[in-house]
Amino acid sequence: MNCPFECEYLQESRKHEAPAPVHPTSLPNQDIRVSEKMLEENENLMVFASQHLVQSGLSVPGAADADVRQALDALIRTWRTLQSGLHYESLPESRPALEVYRAMQRGLAEFQGRESEFGYSRTGTAAVLHVLVFLQRLELDRNNGRPRGRAFLHTLWDVYGAPPEESSPSSLILP
Repeated sequence: MNCPFECEYLQESRKHEAPAPVHPTSLPNQDIRVSEKMLEENENLMVFASQHLVQSGLSVPGAADADVRQALDALIRTWRTLQSGLHYESLPESRPALEVYRAMQRGLAEFQGRESEFGYSRTGTAAVLHVLVFLQRLELDRNNGRPRGRAFLHTLWDVYGAPPEESSPSSLILP
């Protein structure tokens, strides 16, 4: 059983964890440059994707950071092919990762669908790909190395909070 993120003992233990340093040359998808400007321009997508990733990871029984990492890797491969004009899904192998992957795909489609409802299509394939790569790099940075660890999910939960259970189409903030 996983300790809830609100647990005071878990929160205290997170303060003493020292994730293994990640060398910049070992990062995957180095050809994709994620800039601060890109993240600012896609802040709504970043918040939505982060909250949805937390919600997806926590809704799958037994899911851990390793499963989320597999899901992010498959999502990035899928969105890379979409960017090239092909429609091919690269699916993760483990069941928890597949469930997180599918939930994220539905969420991203919902986000883009909400934009189109307003006659506004700002979030393209490249923006989604950049946000996914940023989340992948954040996962590598926050991962505590434990096979069933959830330090990355806990980090997202701390920063972005739990997502609203039911959100209405009007909750999307467009500039």
